[in-house]
Amino acid sequence: MIDHISVGVSDLERSARFYEVTLAPLGLTRLVTRPATIGFGKTYPEFWINLRPGMPRVAPESGTHICLRAKSTADVDAFHAAALAVGGESDGASGIRPHDRVRYYAAFIVDPDGNRIEAVTFPAD
Repeated sequence: MIDHISVGVSDLERSARFYEVTLAPLGLTRLVTRPATIGFGKTYPEFWINLRPGMPRVAPESGTHICLRAKSTADVDAFHAAALAVGGESDGASGIRPHDRVRYYAAFIVDPDGNRIEAVTFPAD
């Protein structure tokens, strides 16, 4: 299916600090550092941030967002709290989301460049 994803960022070091904290509750750590890109993952880089100097903030109406899997509702909560603690914005607090086919628990954040990131888990009960 999908091997890895990447988002553009206007300030690589600011975004590295943001994502190191935000992705930690999902088990992702910084694995690769290059001059214009940083890769995060569990065993290999699955989530990349790429420097795009002068990049304007991603427009809210772009409709683009990335969803990352969490192991538990507690991890989703921790992801959301961590993002807010390091300058992210909430785009939807942690909670059960209504859906016609599956019950899921998610939280949505916006990074400093306007990238929309979701963490999701599928609780059994």
